[in-house]
Amino acid sequence: MADSVMGGERLRVHEFLPHSRANGPGVRAVIWVQGCTLGCPGCFNPATHSHAGGELVRVDELVERIAALDREQAIEGLSISGGEPLQQLDALLALLQRVREETTLSVVVFTGYAREEIAGMDGADELLACVDVLVAGRYDASRPVVAPSDLRGSENQTVDLLSGRYTLDDLRMVPPAEIIITSQGEVWVSGVDTVEW
Repeated sequence: MADSVMGGERLRVHEFLPHSRANGPGVRAVIWVQGCTLGCPGCFNPATHSHAGGELVRVDELVERIAALDREQAIEGLSISGGEPLQQLDALLALLQRVREETTLSVVVFTGYAREEIAGMDGADELLACVDVLVAGRYDASRPVVAPSDLRGSENQTVDLLSGRYTLDDLRMVPPAEIIITSQGEVWVSGVDTVEW
């Protein structure tokens, strides 16, 4: 379900984090998209579910921010999470194609859709051609991953290494969670096995 407001030019974003170590290999920028109708019980990010929330951001603006981080050699890659990224497939595809063309960054995508569901989506082949690691499948809080994780939040999810850029061992080296204090004094908890307060 793509947000028709997007028209492939804007992405509804919940949050942009320029530096993370717990959302894929190395230091990565992370975009959490806004909007998800999957309703996985125990979801880490319930604030990302409403399609009315977040902010519409031009793909050009996101590419500029990401490319600047790449030029500064401040990040190794980009991770996309949510919300449900594939519910904004046109805009996501536009973003990832530009990232592939204009940067040297790797791309990790977290989605609640199973690989079989993705295969039936218009634009899926083009999207997957832009992705190095795909973590796919509904989150199931009753089936936690035993450490060390490979970026999956639950055992039923799958990890597809779509390029030769990473191995499962690379993914197992990623910290399961991180706590970030922003310059505004906000505390963010991020990762695939978030810390309980």
